[in-house]
Amino acid sequence: MERKDLRYYLTNYGIIIVLIVLFAFFSILSSSFLTPENIFNILRQVSIVGITAVGMTFVLLTGGIDLSVGSIIGVAGVGAAELMLLKVPPLPACIIMLVICTLIGALNGFFINEFKIPPLIATLGTMTSLRGLAYIITGGLPVFGFDSSFSKFGQGYIGIIPIPVIVMAIVFVLGIIFLSKTRYGRYIYGVGGNEEASRLSGINIKGVKYLVYSVTGFLSGLAGIVLLSRINSGQPKAGQGYEMDVITGVVLGGVSISGGEGRLGFVIIGVLIMGILTNGMIMMNVNDYVQQLIKGLVLIAAVGFDRLVQSQKANSAA
Repeated sequence: MERKDLRYYLTNYGIIIVLIVLFAFFSILSSSFLTPENIFNILRQVSIVGITAVGMTFVLLTGGIDLSVGSIIGVAGVGAAELMLLKVPPLPACIIMLVICTLIGALNGFFINEFKIPPLIATLGTMTSLRGLAYIITGGLPVFGFDSSFSKFGQGYIGIIPIPVIVMAIVFVLGIIFLSKTRYGRYIYGVGGNEEASRLSGINIKGVKYLVYSVTGFLSGLAGIVLLSRINSGQPKAGQGYEMDVITGVVLGGVSISGGEGRLGFVIIGVLIMGILTNGMIMMNVNDYVQQLIKGLVLIAAVGFDRLVQSQKANSAA
C-alpha cells in the first residue's frame, strides 16, 4: 500500500519536487539567483514560452503536435514590425497579425483534417515555410525604427510585475477555465482519450482540431508580439527553437504526448522548470551547446517518463 501511495505521489506531484530541488540547487550555486531582479527576469523570460505552451497543451491533449509555433512567433513579430513601419498604428498592426496567425493555425488544422497529413509532418512543413517567409519579408535583416512607445508592452510593469508576466497569467487562467468549465474543454480531452468513441458520441472531431490549432496559432502570434515589444525589433530568427522548449515544458507539466491526459495548472510548473534551468545554466556560464544537450535530454526523459506511466496504467487496466 505504501509503495502504491509513493508511486501515486511521484507520478502526480513529482514535478513540484523537481521544481523545488532545481530552485534550491541554483540558489546554492549562485548568490544572485534568489535576488528579486533575477526572479522577475526568469518570469519575464518564460512568459513567451508560457503563452505558447497554453496553445500547445490544447493540441497535445487531442493527441496532436504543433512544431510551427516558433516560426509563427517569428512571423508575427516581423509582420507587425513591417506594418508599423508602414505607419499602421501599433494596435491595428497587432490585431492584423493575430488574425493572420490564427488563420495559419487553422491552415494546420485544414492539412490535418482534410488531407489526413500527420500533425508532425503538417506542422513541420508549416514551420519550415514560415521561417523562410520571415526571412523573405525582412531580407534577412532586423526590422526596427517603429514607435518606441510600443516597447512598453514587453518591457513595462504594472506595479512591480512585468506586463508580459501578467499577460501569461491571464492566458493560463483563461485556458484553465476553458478546459475545466466548458463542454469544448471536455471535447478536447475526449478526442485525445478516444477519438473514435468521441466521434460516435456526436463530437465534431474536425471542429475540435480546427479549434485547438487555431488557438495555438493565435497564442503563438500573441507571444511573437510580446517578444517584438520586448526586444523592440522584428528579428526573422525570433522564436527559433522555441517549439522544443514549449513541448518540453508542457510534457514536463504532465500532459501526455498520447493525448487525453494532463492539467494546464501543472504546465505552469513545467514552463518554470525550463526557465529556471536556462537561467541557472547561464549564471553558471554553461555554454549554449551544453544547454542544448541538457534540454534535449530533459525532453527525452519527460517523454520517456510519460510512456512509462501510460504503460503502467495499461497494465493495471489489463
